[in-house]
Amino acid sequence: MRRILTAATLSLLASPALAAGDPAKGENEFKKCRSCHMIESDDGTAIQKGGKTGPNLYGVIGRPVAGTDFDYGESIKAVGATGLIWTEEELATYVANPAEWLKTKLDDPAAKSKMSFKLAKGGEDVAAYLASVGPAPAAATDASTEAPAATAPANNVAP
Repeated sequence: MRRILTAATLSLLASPALAAGDPAKGENEFKKCRSCHMIESDDGTAIQKGGKTGPNLYGVIGRPVAGTDFDYGESIKAVGATGLIWTEEELATYVANPAEWLKTKLDDPAAKSKMSFKLAKGGEDVAAYLASVGPAPAAATDASTEAPAATAPANNVAP
């Protein structure tokens, strides 16, 4: 039993962990993305001017995949139809090889991506940068400020 626990512990330690991205590095790395993508807030403020070949990336982290009115390709729309939400990890994996990500997510070797660019390194930094320039997350509801729930009378007889 001890050998099994030791082996399991060693295998966990040997597994590469997805490192957290650096938003400052991601801002610099985003220069590669600007030929196709912009970051423009909901009120129209340009955070990063760029192309319109790809969707606006403001608020992409936390948004459903293919979740804007952009003209997405069929494969990414199919992934979006599953309800998948962009996380920093998913986006970093996607930008490394969009076509392979789609093929894996859809279990379809014929899946195609309209995004031909691959960001072999720095995807986690770009994802962290995009998370840092998106809208503030919705405030969590504090249970102590909620109105108390209505309770039935103790004898379970309606008034």
